[in-house]
Amino acid sequence: MISSQLLAYVAILVFCTFQAHSLETFIAAVYEHAVILPNATLTPVSREEALPLMNRNLDLLEGAITSAAKQGAHIIVTPEDGVYGWNFSRDTLYPYLEDIPDPAVNWIPCNNPDRFGHTPVQERLSCLAKDNSIYVVANIGDKKPCNASDPECPPDGRYQYNTDVVFDAQGKLVARYHKQNLFMGEDQFNAPKEPEVVTFNTTFGKFGIFTCFDILFYNPAVTLVTDFQVDTILFPTAWMNVLPHLSAIEFHSAWAMGMGVNFLASNIHYPSMKMTGSGIYAPDSPRAFHYDMKTEEGKLLLSQLDSHPHHPAVVNWTSFASGVKTLSTGNQEFNSTVFFDEFTFLELTEVTGNYTVCQKALCCHLSYKMSEKRSDEVYALGAFDGLHTVEGSYYLQVCTLLKCRTTDLHTCGDSVETASTRFDTFSLSGTFGTQHVFPEVLLSEIQLAPGEFQDRLGD
Repeated sequence: MISSQLLAYVAILVFCTFQAHSLETFIAAVYEHAVILPNATLTPVSREEALPLMNRNLDLLEGAITSAAKQGAHIIVTPEDGVYGWNFSRDTLYPYLEDIPDPAVNWIPCNNPDRFGHTPVQERLSCLAKDNSIYVVANIGDKKPCNASDPECPPDGRYQYNTDVVFDAQGKLVARYHKQNLFMGEDQFNAPKEPEVVTFNTTFGKFGIFTCFDILFYNPAVTLVTDFQVDTILFPTAWMNVLPHLSAIEFHSAWAMGMGVNFLASNIHYPSMKMTGSGIYAPDSPRAFHYDMKTEEGKLLLSQLDSHPHHPAVVNWTSFASGVKTLSTGNQEFNSTVFFDEFTFLELTEVTGNYTVCQKALCCHLSYKMSEKRSDEVYALGAFDGLHTVEGSYYLQVCTLLKCRTTDLHTCGDSVETASTRFDTFSLSGTFGTQHVFPEVLLSEIQLAPGEFQDRLGD
């Protein structure tokens, strides 16, 4: 009897102790990093020559990590390619790689740097995490030898992976993720044979991680949320903005809202390649974001987030949109191209209206009211239902309300950064074939609209 009571007491004590150390909120940080690139990425260098370049970038990351920790951040995310850049061949990338072990080995590189060979980059990242008592997320390169017994072994006898690593506040390696969906031009890397679903638990929630182009595919991105119920996604990226639908802050904030999770996006800052746009996004609205095409400087963002964000009820877009009465406007449909995809459009000719446009199985419904109908700006409602095949292959269903670049309808879908028309209200819905819908709103001058719209349907 005494033993049973003691066990119950111990169990309750452990539970209460765990609860006491769990945090309802946490401070997140992301760093948009102005990366220092090698002078030449297609000319082989030695490991001794590669390390100084990586340390110059790590010096900049150290400044951001130290600053974030001083401001109370629990975790900081740094970008993809942030330590050594891009545009390598397999051979020229090799000197920048380290052997990154499975986190199950229980390793603190700061305490034991030579356990897995020469790993100065992991040692430094680990020490930055440990010395500042902060989780550090970084993107580096992993190398794994293979031989003829593996039929998929590359001719050079090794796998090379685009790899995210996470070190906890004690400097321990707690997560390693090999990028699954490689973007065009990433021939220096291999994709893992199977998608890796990587999560880890903290006192401020459950985290999942993936990289850049992964966000456009089901695995592992959607799986982390639907099957593994993570609270927060960590997202190192080297994102090149493409308007009107794939600007970084626009799409990443929409993904957070559509999936009902926190989303920490850290982008490279390299305006000449349209790389900018980082943010801290909650499911209900962006908490902090940065978009800067004018300067060459990095930017540190911090914001408080809920450790376990409220997951809103799933919106049944198809059910709602199927119940919308289709009204004939008498307007002539026209086709125009948006990022190589041919959309079906209707021009908005009145100051207020209810329009429907369809393509294949997708019908898009819009009701709206403008403050005024300007003669120098044209807006259109568009639909696309098909396979996108440029810079990757993935299926899209898109309903869009956009400004055309000029009053010529053939410019509908071109890149536009400014607008003057004010919409008092609008409601956009579609008969999508999936419950995973990402609602985007991008304002003039590439700005978001925190708290000014919802993805929930009214009564």
